[in-house]
Amino acid sequence: MEPTESLPEAAVREVKEETGLDVELTGLVGTYTDPRHIVAYTDGEVRRQFNVCFAARITGGEPVLSEESTELRFVPPDELDELPLHHTQRMRVRHFLRHRSAPYLG
Repeated sequence: MEPTESLPEAAVREVKEETGLDVELTGLVGTYTDPRHIVAYTDGEVRRQFNVCFAARITGGEPVLSEESTELRFVPPDELDELPLHHTQRMRVRHFLRHRSAPYLG
């Protein structure tokens, strides 16, 4: 997040930077703070991950890779189990696909 932007503004900007897609936020899927989710980056940085997950719809742009992405594609929900996702990522996707009536708070 940049000091001058809101959390939703940061989400929209990050999607554009990392995928090339323009999005409009449509809701909050949840907040995720699993203390077991530790991320170790190739540059040696290590951090405890937390996530605020928004639902969004694509409004424009073209899919492109960035320095922060190695692959970009749309996957049908029935193929998600074949992807090598971290358990916390898989949970967020499943919560989104269930169209929960209230955001997950955890």
